[in-house]
Amino acid sequence: MKKLLAILIAALILCQALAPAAFADSETPSVEKKEYTVYFGDLDTYLEEDYPLYFVNGAQDMPYTELSDFAHLLIIMNQEYLGDEGYSLRCIRKGSVFRFKRENGYTADFDFQNGTIVFSDYDAFIHGSTDSTLIDLVSESDFDAEGTSQLYRRNLSASFDRYGDVITLDLNAYHIPMLWQDGKYYVPFQTLNDFLISVPMNESFVFNGRALMLGGDRYFFDADGERTAMGDYYYDVPSRQRSEALAEYSYDELCLLLDSIYGLKETHDITNFSQLFWQIGFDEPLLSRDPEDADTALYHLISYYLDDLHSCFNGISCLCEGIDVPELGGAADRKYDDHLLDYEAARSLYYPDGVPGYEEVGNTAYVTFDSFDSDYYSAAFYAAASMEDLPDDTVGLLIYANSRINREDSPIENVVLDLSVNGGGAVDAAAAVLAWYLGEASFSVKNTFTGALSNSVYQVDLNLDHEFDDLDTVRGKHLYCLISPLSFSCGNLVPAALKSSQRVTLLGKTSGGGSCTVQPLTTAYGTMFQISGSYRMSFLKNGSFYDIDQGVEPDCYIDDLASYYDRQALTDYINELF
Repeated sequence: MKKLLAILIAALILCQALAPAAFADSETPSVEKKEYTVYFGDLDTYLEEDYPLYFVNGAQDMPYTELSDFAHLLIIMNQEYLGDEGYSLRCIRKGSVFRFKRENGYTADFDFQNGTIVFSDYDAFIHGSTDSTLIDLVSESDFDAEGTSQLYRRNLSASFDRYGDVITLDLNAYHIPMLWQDGKYYVPFQTLNDFLISVPMNESFVFNGRALMLGGDRYFFDADGERTAMGDYYYDVPSRQRSEALAEYSYDELCLLLDSIYGLKETHDITNFSQLFWQIGFDEPLLSRDPEDADTALYHLISYYLDDLHSCFNGISCLCEGIDVPELGGAADRKYDDHLLDYEAARSLYYPDGVPGYEEVGNTAYVTFDSFDSDYYSAAFYAAASMEDLPDDTVGLLIYANSRINREDSPIENVVLDLSVNGGGAVDAAAAVLAWYLGEASFSVKNTFTGALSNSVYQVDLNLDHEFDDLDTVRGKHLYCLISPLSFSCGNLVPAALKSSQRVTLLGKTSGGGSCTVQPLTTAYGTMFQISGSYRMSFLKNGSFYDIDQGVEPDCYIDDLASYYDRQALTDYINELF
């Protein structure tokens, strides 16, 4: 009898250990299943079958997902939505542990007894099956297993990785519930959305009570800020209070997410975000059941306390009617706008109708673009019937400029890359620029979340002959780059790489910095925002990774802004330098 009693007590203790803290003092949680349409960016693209979500103890605004369902969703998204046919994922159940296992052998273990998610290697678990390195930021989709697309080629022999630490997301420490019940494994949908969709795919799901929508501000609003059909569908629900369960979970999940993914914690002197929220008095509004209180606090956090130009508030939750926010942004944002007005005024003195993308002044070619745009895949460039028919993005401009500079009997001796008003953009376009100038592009990245280091090297076929050689570059010319405080993000990364090569002369003023990639995110109640993510761009020198967030010093200063754009005078000055 005593032995039987001991066994029963031990079983009771085990059951209590398996129950997450949020449910420990309650009766067996009730779970209700409902099915919803899953949309991918617009109302015409959706999953054929509805997706099941689960609601615990009556909280109808806080969806959970069952891990086998989520695994199926990941497979569909990677194979069909992203075109990664080599991606696969197995589910392995062993008592209180549910394992995701990738085709590359890396795993994510959901431990319902300890309330943790353990990644054997987070970077390796989330990256694409054809990525050449651990942190491959070039998104061109048609790479083969050897690292070649039509337009890009990865130099596998020059690329390398230093793997990071085993990553444990301690959900129990953040009071985030996990529920193992009746042979099912439930985790709040937003937690998996944050770490297994938002980070690797740069897109997030939002839930408005009617559907799951993969999208965010770029799908919900057009270029003029007007709502799209998808945006109307997202916001066409009654504004309402958050349930207590959702309010508490949203706060805890935001803390976990920012503690893990925000790439500038150290430079902003942030120990953890829960402490920061308390220090600035935002813990109470972020925990409020009123979503407008929470969104207003989040807006102020991003605009004034992070204030790093990459971090932005992109759209209120569908639960809100609206929020009142100041017209002025943070100090960094206002300073950037002031610089922009000055440089645009200086430009207009010489180019009232706008600066041409390509221009020749005597023996000097000027290539100007104000963002790194990569809007087309490889095939579109090879399909162009002539140079005039090339796709209109940064790569198309480089292809055209390369053909002009390297034409027969070309007078061009100097090439000037004008990034003076370039606020950044796509890494794919930055890779093309560096490969064009230097023969190959070398990207060095540190993941501040995992500690992993990665160096990826690319070549680009800019003369479209399906060969990767010197005809695709201008490295034999005298090379220059114009920079200013407006040269930010990729507009800062490229000058940093050019300067470290010691083959390019930088002209102008110190660039604006911005070392981390942009990470789009959502809250558990549907707010859209972005932060400086955990991928920190660096340059490699003597085997070490150097952060570029402070900007790059020019080799030759230009004090008078008008001198940036008086290109005849600038050409004369350049010709005196060699």
